[in-house]
Amino acid sequence: MSDLSYQIIKNGLDAASARQKAISANIANVNTPGYKSEKIDFESELRKALGKDGIAMDKTHENHLGGATASSVSHKTVKSEAISMNDTGNNVDIDREMVDLAANEIYYNALVAQLNKKLSNMNYVINR
Repeated sequence: MSDLSYQIIKNGLDAASARQKAISANIANVNTPGYKSEKIDFESELRKALGKDGIAMDKTHENHLGGATASSVSHKTVKSEAISMNDTGNNVDIDREMVDLAANEIYYNALVAQLNKKLSNMNYVINR
């Protein structure tokens, strides 16, 4: 499938999976001295690609400069610069990580529901 919404959903699911791994690593390293938590950023990268008003900027010529297209947006990993939670230099806040874990699960499930609806509609059209 090559339509824009499918690509955005796919990239969002990839980001949610990477976020799950990052949160799990953060939780696993809650007691590791000097460990700095990592965050996965997809949504702001997508906003940048869509432009300020939510309208994607198209490249009309191959030599023109253009930002990333919404379908090619990928997540990026960001090391947290948060102040250390203890004197070991570790900045993992377990409560924050658990909230992020729950929010990511909701986000992932919403994307899966959107993908299922999209595929169901496609199946309906094909079998009609």
